[in-house]
Amino acid sequence: MLWACILVPQLALDAVLRRLPDPDPPLALVEGPAQLRSLHAVNAAAAGAGLKPGMRLSAAHALLADVRTVDYDAQAEAHWHRFLAAWAYRHSSLVSRQWPRAIVLEARASFRLFGPWPRFERRLRDELDALGFRHRIALAPTPRAARVLAGLRDGFAVTSPAALQPLLGTVPVRRAALPGDAGERLQRMGVRTLAALRALPRDGVRRRFGPALLDHVDRLYGEADDPLECYAPPDHFEARVELGYEVENHTALLFPLRRLINDLCTYLSIRDGGVQRFVLRLEHERTRTDVEVGLLAAERTPAMLFELARSRLERVTIDAPVLALGLVARHLPPFVPATRDLFDTRPQQAMPWPQLRERLRARLGDDAVYRVAPADDPRPERAWTRVFGDTGAPAPTAPPRPERPAWLLPAPVPLRDARLRILSGPERLESGWWDGDDARRDYYIVETTQGQRAWAFVPPGERSGWMLHGWFA
Repeated sequence: MLWACILVPQLALDAVLRRLPDPDPPLALVEGPAQLRSLHAVNAAAAGAGLKPGMRLSAAHALLADVRTVDYDAQAEAHWHRFLAAWAYRHSSLVSRQWPRAIVLEARASFRLFGPWPRFERRLRDELDALGFRHRIALAPTPRAARVLAGLRDGFAVTSPAALQPLLGTVPVRRAALPGDAGERLQRMGVRTLAALRALPRDGVRRRFGPALLDHVDRLYGEADDPLECYAPPDHFEARVELGYEVENHTALLFPLRRLINDLCTYLSIRDGGVQRFVLRLEHERTRTDVEVGLLAAERTPAMLFELARSRLERVTIDAPVLALGLVARHLPPFVPATRDLFDTRPQQAMPWPQLRERLRARLGDDAVYRVAPADDPRPERAWTRVFGDTGAPAPTAPPRPERPAWLLPAPVPLRDARLRILSGPERLESGWWDGDDARRDYYIVETTQGQRAWAFVPPGERSGWMLHGWFA
């Protein structure tokens, strides 16, 4: 096996920056009690001004008065840690988030799908950049070794156990992720590298540091099994973005909406599924507004879902300032992409019918788009019905009837033509006795003096008083 470790050292900070339209101004995450607040992490602009993690907030304000501060949220960091594990699950079936700010995945089995390691690594880096997370990546025969190497330098790639052992021997004990404070204690004892540690008598090391240290080293070198807590994706998606300010218009919600939709589509690609219904949750100070977005079929295209969500959102009146925007998707059916011909000559600007249908429903309302299906009523004006939604069931089959016109008039109108020529008929219709709207007509296909074929009727047994009901193509 080969294990790839993706280390995200600034996970909490990146999670905040990715939701900001402009992440460049100085920003710092703060933590601690009100009187002793300190910096947890800073972005590049704040670091350039002299701010460092661990610095007191008062000292930071003295150096940079206009630095923006955001409270560090450990739960939010754990949420994004799970999100990255879900993202990594699309590349490997063995994924672990056992260590903080790190994702470990088995990579060798994925080479057949994604290509050799350089190509696979490039794919991982491109997707992480698109998601907005800075990272380090390393490859090693054991997961702990990959974790340690990723902390030392970005881009380490060791593919054989024989090459791993001498490399690990040079790793400083303070950088080997040893349990507890073992690294600092060994450093003060004069043991500076893992090679020096392994040269010590094991019994003495066990008495001084306990069995956890030796277990860690054995698993690091691959001399003992390293059971990992593997990740399993949840069966629903839920995400939330705090806006940090009051929003009273739809335009300011589009950026966080796009980010939420992209995260949803990333999750759907992990499950190889789609979404058919989700809820946009506008959180106010005391209440919330839920905007339901429903589709007739499962989809997972980011651009399409964003347009539908935006259309639904723009139809909602914002009565109170919005403080946070959330997205909840629980109905996640399997996704079956539409098939196309190998030599499809469709213009690039054309829109597939499912996307056009959903866009029309989002803009005009659910009842504005429907199918026409035959009904069990012989009266022409009632011989069809509207079918809303898309259940996947085949449309009802029309009963056998003579030829019908392509254009049926909304209501019959008098047909005044002295030289009508009868082509076929009559077709007698006697119906409607059960609802009080009796219809007794003899229908004919006639030809007018101008050569047009018409569908007209007269009272039974008569040849005058023609009423036009439709035109044939």
